[in-house]
Amino acid sequence: MLTQNSQTLFTEALDHIPGGVNSPVRAYGAVGGVPLYIKKSKGAYIWDVDGNKYCDYVGSWGPAILGHARQEVVEAVAKVAADGLSFGAPTESETILAKMIISAFPSMEKVRFVSSGTEACMSAIRLARGYTKRDKFIKFDGNYHGHADSLLVKAGSGALNTGVPNSSGVTPGTAADTLVAEYNNLQSVEMLFKAYPDDIAAIIVEPIVGNSGFIRPVDGFLQGLRDLCTENGALLIFDEVMTGFRVSYGGVQTLLKIDPDLTTLGKVVGGGLPLAVYGGKSKFMDLIAPLGAVYQAGTLSGNPLATISGIKTLELLSKNDVYPTLAKMTHTLVSGMEKLGDEASIPLKTDSEGGMFGFFFADKTVKNLNDAKETRLDLFPKFFKLMLDRGQYFAPSPFEAGFVSLAHTSKDIDFTIESARIALKKIRYEH
Repeated sequence: MLTQNSQTLFTEALDHIPGGVNSPVRAYGAVGGVPLYIKKSKGAYIWDVDGNKYCDYVGSWGPAILGHARQEVVEAVAKVAADGLSFGAPTESETILAKMIISAFPSMEKVRFVSSGTEACMSAIRLARGYTKRDKFIKFDGNYHGHADSLLVKAGSGALNTGVPNSSGVTPGTAADTLVAEYNNLQSVEMLFKAYPDDIAAIIVEPIVGNSGFIRPVDGFLQGLRDLCTENGALLIFDEVMTGFRVSYGGVQTLLKIDPDLTTLGKVVGGGLPLAVYGGKSKFMDLIAPLGAVYQAGTLSGNPLATISGIKTLELLSKNDVYPTLAKMTHTLVSGMEKLGDEASIPLKTDSEGGMFGFFFADKTVKNLNDAKETRLDLFPKFFKLMLDRGQYFAPSPFEAGFVSLAHTSKDIDFTIESARIALKKIRYEH
């Protein structure tokens, strides 16, 4: 497969953009080689600048749930754009979209729009601190909530230690208020509450992890977090930036009937344009300026292009048969891949929910980041490149979830499975 134009563009970008990319995973550091430069997309497919066509399972990292360039969405955005791109003033579409989100998520009575998942998560934590008058919060190793300073923290030596920065430029003082527990391990959370009984403002969690690969919560874990927060006067924040409107119309919380205090959304909610949300009960949200003392602002928050894109996307997703169809297609893909792993005697575990999926080269279920790190990480770059050679575009990292869209067809899924069969056989032969 020829990628000369991508190589030329990447070489040029290295002189002007740090690492040649505007988000680190795009640099192909986990798989090697030069990142593909994408020129256009339509439906389930993308084309690079060399004219190569790929069946896309990245979907702009989740937002393209309808498929790329869905006609109804593109037409709505183009119509609004003709009247102006942004006003820095209220528009009717903000309220329309807010009402749609609130009706889908019973835990939300009010929402505030921002432009990215990072903004949504850092604002939700600030709000939790403002409500509780406490400083510390708990996150989980391997859960990603954006690149705000206090969120770029990993665990120290033991669950009771405060976090240490895992990014240069994050001060130890900022990291000291971030406590890190192990995902799917309630005891690690209980220990933190015992150590800091009056200091913890909130727990923030990906209810289904998508940033260490696809990792499902074990039975009772999320309800246990809900109970611990209630018992200790802390707020529970569900980061559904990835899972919201992806695994179901009302996210993980609706599937599992868990009621978080605050929720963050992104990706699908903007239909592919920069838009994110944080929301919850009015008693929390009314503390945000201009009503309360918790300050947050943004010039492009709730801009008309993103909100109309979100409205049209959610309108199409609200149809009755959408999520069963999406879930069936996704399950067919991952179950087919896992069966092929068994046939090739290669350890492969897969899982999915709605239109979100993941796989690990492992012989046991992955429950947290430590488990993920112990999988056969050496096999992933080989699989990625072999699949890419057959026109299958997966995330260039073993620690990322994948996404199926409503534009994918049974024929697409069958060809992807057949491509995986060939790739896994070749890997088996080489080993």
